[in-house]
Amino acid sequence: MRIAVNAIFLQKDHLEGYGHYAKEILSRIVQQHPEHKFIFLFDRPYDDSFLFAPNVKAVIVSPPARHALSFAYWYNIKAPLALRKYKPDVWLQPYGFCSLASKIPQLLVVHDLAFLHYPQFIAWHHRWFYQLFTKSFLRKAAGIVTVSEFSKSDIIEQFQVPPQKINVVYNAARFGFQPLLWHEKQLTKEGFADGREYFLFTGGIHPRKNLMNLLKAFSLFKKWQHSNMKLLIAGRLAWKYDTVLAKLKTYKYRDDVVLLGYLHEEQLMKITASAYAVIYPSFFEGFGLPIVEAMQSEVPVITSNTSSMPEIGGDAALYADPNNPDAIAKQMLSLYKDETLRNTLIAKGKDRAAMFNWDDAAEQLWLQLLKIKA
Repeated sequence: MRIAVNAIFLQKDHLEGYGHYAKEILSRIVQQHPEHKFIFLFDRPYDDSFLFAPNVKAVIVSPPARHALSFAYWYNIKAPLALRKYKPDVWLQPYGFCSLASKIPQLLVVHDLAFLHYPQFIAWHHRWFYQLFTKSFLRKAAGIVTVSEFSKSDIIEQFQVPPQKINVVYNAARFGFQPLLWHEKQLTKEGFADGREYFLFTGGIHPRKNLMNLLKAFSLFKKWQHSNMKLLIAGRLAWKYDTVLAKLKTYKYRDDVVLLGYLHEEQLMKITASAYAVIYPSFFEGFGLPIVEAMQSEVPVITSNTSSMPEIGGDAALYADPNNPDAIAKQMLSLYKDETLRNTLIAKGKDRAAMFNWDDAAEQLWLQLLKIKA
C-alpha cells in the first residue's frame, strides 16, 4: 500500500502541538509497517530526522501553506498534482484540513473546533478558512479521527456528522516526560528559578491559553500565601501576546515570573519534571497534552473544568473555572498547603498517564487507514 501523508508541521526546532502529534504517530506507523511505502509531503525544506525509516519518500510541494489562500492552493491544486506521480491508496491529513479536489481517500484528523467556540482567538484569515470549509472537509473525508470523546461529540453536534464516521484516538505524553531524581530537580530549579519551587505553564503565549487570568491567579496566591514561589512560562510568543507582555511591565510580582520562550524538548522535559505543579488554565482544548505530560512526570496538575480537560485529567487533577482567577488561585493554595493532596494527585496522575499510549494510538490510526483504503 502507498500512503500519502501531509507532513507540513514537521519542522525542526519548531515542533508544537500538531508537529509533536505528527512526529509521535508517524514515526511509529512507518517503522511498524516497513512493507508499505509512505510519501511525506512537505511545503518547505525538511530535516532528514523526520524521514523515520527507509520506506519514507519525501516530496517538497511549494509554495508554503501558511495562510488562507495558500491553504486552498496547496491542498486543492499543488499537492494533488504532486501525488499523481505516486498514485497513493490513501492520504493521511493530520491537521484538520483536507483536499476537496483529490479523489484519493483521505483520513482527516480533527483535533478540536476551537474556531467555533472562541473565534476571537484566531487570526481572521484562518477563522474565515475554517468557517468556510470545515463542513466540506468533514463531508469529503473518507474517515475522521479526533482526540477525545468531547471533540467527537462536538463535531457531531456542530456539523451533524454520523457518529460511526468518527473514531477517537487519544494523544499521549512523549517518552522523555519522566520523573527526575531529587538532585536533578535541584539543578533545574537553580538554573531556571533561582533555586525556588515554581508553578509551570507550558504552551504558546496566545489568548486561548488564558495567561492573563493565570497572572491574576498567581498574584492572588502570592498575596494570600507570601510565598517565594515562582511562575515559569514555557512557550513561544505565538499570537496577540502584547497584552501579556504589557501586563508584566507593571505586574507587582514580575520578578517572580520567568518567560522561558520556546524550549528544546529535553529542556522542557526537565523543567516539567522539576515543577511544583503544572497550571494549565486554557479556555478550550481538544485534548490538553501538557496535562498528561505533567502526570507522566509525576507532577500534579491544575487545569480548567471546560471542554476535554476533565475527560483527560479524570480524578487525577484539580479543576477551576478558567474565567475565574480566584478559583484558580484557590486551587494553587490548596495544593501548596496540603502535601497529602499533592502526593495523592501525583500517584493518581501516574496511573492516569499510563492510560494514554502513543503505540496504541499509532496502531488505532493505522487501522483507520486500512479501513478507508479504496
